[in-house]
Amino acid sequence: MFRRGTRRLLQWWKGQQEAAVERKARRTVPASTSEVELVRRRYHESEQRFRALLESLPRVAVQGYDRERRVIYWNEASVRLYGYSAEEAMGQLLEDLIIPEPMRQAVIDAHRAWVDEGQEIPAEELELRHRSGELVPVFSHHVMLGEHTDSPLMFCVDVDLSDQKRAHRDLAFATRFDRLTHLPNREAFETDLDELLDQCRRRGVGLVVLYLDIDHFVEINDALGYAQGDQLLIELTHRLRRQQRATDLMSRVSGDEFVMAFPGVAREQDVLRLVDKVRSAFRSPFALDGSERMVTASLGASVFPEHGMTARELIRNADVAKNRAKLDGRGSLQHFRQHFHDELVRQHRLVERLERAIVNRELHLHYQPQVSVVSGRIENLEALLRWTPLEGEPVSPAEFIPLAERSGLIHQLGDWVMEEACRQQAAWRAAGRVDSRVDINLSGRQVLAPDTLERLEACVARHGLRPQDIGIELTENVLIEADAGILERLRYLYHRGVRIAIDDFGTGYSSLSYLKHFPVTALKIDRAFVRDAPEQPEDRAIMEATIFIGHRLGLEVVAEGVETAEQLALLREMRCDLVQGYLFHPPMPAEDIDRLLVGPGVGHH
Repeated sequence: MFRRGTRRLLQWWKGQQEAAVERKARRTVPASTSEVELVRRRYHESEQRFRALLESLPRVAVQGYDRERRVIYWNEASVRLYGYSAEEAMGQLLEDLIIPEPMRQAVIDAHRAWVDEGQEIPAEELELRHRSGELVPVFSHHVMLGEHTDSPLMFCVDVDLSDQKRAHRDLAFATRFDRLTHLPNREAFETDLDELLDQCRRRGVGLVVLYLDIDHFVEINDALGYAQGDQLLIELTHRLRRQQRATDLMSRVSGDEFVMAFPGVAREQDVLRLVDKVRSAFRSPFALDGSERMVTASLGASVFPEHGMTARELIRNADVAKNRAKLDGRGSLQHFRQHFHDELVRQHRLVERLERAIVNRELHLHYQPQVSVVSGRIENLEALLRWTPLEGEPVSPAEFIPLAERSGLIHQLGDWVMEEACRQQAAWRAAGRVDSRVDINLSGRQVLAPDTLERLEACVARHGLRPQDIGIELTENVLIEADAGILERLRYLYHRGVRIAIDDFGTGYSSLSYLKHFPVTALKIDRAFVRDAPEQPEDRAIMEATIFIGHRLGLEVVAEGVETAEQLALLREMRCDLVQGYLFHPPMPAEDIDRLLVGPGVGHH
């Protein structure tokens, strides 16, 4: 806008001058003294208005130069842009004042060509010299006044581009580099790695890509805050950089994930040596929030050319190996194996099928009775989710439940289980069946998600059931991770009459203290202890201790996986309350349970 306005202004002034000259030439009689003075006064006023307008353009630097390129005009914006006051600039040569040395002769020649031959200087972006010696980016436009006279004047109109150039640099940095660590981002890393792979091909050498994921980084952010998490990432970047060679590449590809490339490496022992170098960055503690904390990372490795020919393939396969390493525990390393990727693809397709399973009515519930050790009666039923695709074999819950957890589908599946279990329990109640409770399993992700327990209570009420008609089973790890709000909600359900059991007791991060403080009504002994108890004294002792502690705390104790008469005899001897397993009843569809509940000798083995 300033460029267009200034150019029109200069052209207007030039036109005024030429018009005055033309009027003077047309006169055939001498003008009177008063007429001459009037013309001079008007010209002087026009010049003053022109100068005032130029000075009123605060961001447009305007300089005027005579035939010899000496300064005759220097506005306030030029003072700010180039650092010379008007007094200092007046009479100085253009090339001595603001033109960098490499450009001087070209500027002199261009000016002479305009004055002598009428070749205009094109408007363009330039870098001119500030008084300090720094270069100043400008868009420079040039206007020649009186070029057909003996005293031509050249005006340069310069607009400061520093802000725009800075913004462009910032944008270029943001598109290539991570803001926090200043490492290349994933896109830049891929580009650089592809170039490095071309070099490796020409040289006939290998390359290793390592994918690094900080273990339990989210816990650091949650416990100490994001500022401390950022400080860890910065310090880790410094440590990893110290392990780099000049030819190595490194990138921060996501929140707590880094990827590195090491050319010239292919042998197994060389890869292990590199891994040891990377792991050395974690051998000393990190200073976080005034204390020291040890940190570990899981690593995945892929090798060029065996595991991929492009940067994207190698990064993906190292990532796959890293994800497999995380399953092995903190600080683990896995080398890429093709079956890792094949399994990942298979699981991805299985998740896609699972998404459609509810709509296609492929999901259903089986129910396994819990039987009284004393009377043999069916006291409760555990609802167990089953998946039988329209095409193909049934899929084991041990496979699709963890997939649902990782993909987030567990919430949708959990809501379906709540609805179906309550619907079936309401149907049994309406038919006057035995007063058995139906227990449903809630995963950790379900319980930790907002409103899950509220949705369960609403579902129970919507089907006209009592709180004691539906129980819930939680793993002990869920209670350990639950916050105060979830525990308060569980206590509310507990006091309303909902039965809350700890499933797979003794297999997680067991702590007897939560049995005292948390709203628990029952313990379920994991089948692993029950299976080996007749032959293994250690398992037998654990099972006996669990029953004893549960009873002393007023809790019901259920043994899972009871399959032999020896196991049952041992549980009777230990005075376990309920048993559940194939010795009595396998998980069954609702119609089979219906026949079982109304048949003769209900609940007896």
